[in-house]
Amino acid sequence: MVLHLAQAWKQFPVIVMTGARQVGKTTLARKFLPEAGYITLDVPAEAERARLSPAEFFQPHARPLILDEVQYAPSLFRQLKLLVDQDRRPGQYLVTGSQSFSLMAGVTESLAGRCAILTLPALSLPELPDTMNLASIDSFLWRGGHPELWQKPELDRSLWLGSYLTTYLERDVRNLLSVGSLRDFDRFLRVAALRAGQILSYADLARDVGISPHTAKSWLSVLEASQQVFLLEPYHRQRTKRLVKSPKLYFTDTGLLTYLMGFSAPSELPRHALWGAVWENLVVAEIRKSFLVRGQRPPLWFWRTFAGDEIDLLVEVAPERFITVECKAAAQADLTAVKANRVLKEEYGPDAVAQALVVCRTDRAYPLAAATEAVPLVGPGGLLGRQEFAG
Repeated sequence: MVLHLAQAWKQFPVIVMTGARQVGKTTLARKFLPEAGYITLDVPAEAERARLSPAEFFQPHARPLILDEVQYAPSLFRQLKLLVDQDRRPGQYLVTGSQSFSLMAGVTESLAGRCAILTLPALSLPELPDTMNLASIDSFLWRGGHPELWQKPELDRSLWLGSYLTTYLERDVRNLLSVGSLRDFDRFLRVAALRAGQILSYADLARDVGISPHTAKSWLSVLEASQQVFLLEPYHRQRTKRLVKSPKLYFTDTGLLTYLMGFSAPSELPRHALWGAVWENLVVAEIRKSFLVRGQRPPLWFWRTFAGDEIDLLVEVAPERFITVECKAAAQADLTAVKANRVLKEEYGPDAVAQALVVCRTDRAYPLAAATEAVPLVGPGGLLGRQEFAG
């Protein structure tokens, strides 16, 4: 991410860096610009001053300037536009925020064409040392990617995630949405976690929580805006009309996912019916991170027909040409894992599949057929070490 941040800093007057709470936005910003001025709008007095007098707010501060958690004072975006229009030199303002609704609304309205937008995800597997075997992968899956949990191994994982969840509910949810009952929203989070890796149904979510489908949709948009979940859209540039068009739901962090699911120990995971969904969430989230840290929009989709043919992940490498990825929580895989590729080729032509990968819990990659491999997530021949996915 630092390399791509540096490249953008040389080209744009403003960099907007988004990301969930506690993923390291402030740390990265201050490490990248150690001599820059710094203001956090997380401090209520600073946010109020920015809201009341945005022009005066900037006067005492030289550039470059870091504005942290700027979503608490969205009126600053108009003033930023005026300042940038007077001086278009690159490398002036580094803006961070953890709520993409208010943040991106201000960016779209005031800073279009004047800023680069980067998304900082939580830590990924390749960023941690000694993550070349299943034990370390499982530890990462269980603990999650929030940097503090790895900087301080003595921290109790459940206590930290529980505190994170409480802070998130009390601050971000109340700021983004008028939720009548935080208890209902907490239950909504846990119900959503049980549907990770599944086709999203607002009606089913609503029924299980006891809210309306409209409320379920609104609450899920809050989870998206604060980057706790993401939706994987189906690929439906179809030549027929027989494809599923609802998205799939994933959590950005598997530590929080397994906490919300109610698991009390990592040893419980492989024995549970949800283990395959958790493994799929890990694989898809790590691939997504590999694009985000390069400043790229993830070219990721899933594919499913009403007849039940499904491919967990399509990585589009050219129009209607893909690397297909299947996620299997077993130690070994065979060609039955990629049988849906035949249907995909019938739909989009014989060249639709550039490569087929089955990400399973193997120690090393091995071939299944021509241009088809079973691969580990990391390690020898691992998916995240390959050129297409190396962040």
